[in-house]
Amino acid sequence: MKPAMLAAATLAALTLLSQPALAALDTAAAEAMMKKDNCATCHAIDKKILGPAYKDVAAKYRGDKDALSKLSKKVKEGGAGVWGPVPMPPNSAVSDADIKELVTWILSLK
Repeated sequence: MKPAMLAAATLAALTLLSQPALAALDTAAAEAMMKKDNCATCHAIDKKILGPAYKDVAAKYRGDKDALSKLSKKVKEGGAGVWGPVPMPPNSAVSDADIKELVTWILSLK
């Protein structure tokens, strides 16, 4: 391997290793976060309330490599039309870290 390529690969590996790991939420922690951030007002894990069940969201986006970024943006900015006529309001007060953690958990549901 050429020295420049080796240096680039080493730098990439070190960058990945220095990133904080996103700990996987368990169901209890996810439910607590849903309540804290008011997600549970419109969503439940396994049934539709105003918004879709999280298991339905996971199924719809399974295999979509961009799902985490798409859904994180939707949670932060709000949106409408994907799940029916009821719009999802923006959640701009919710931290990006909370959004990423919860969306990652949602996408892991079966």
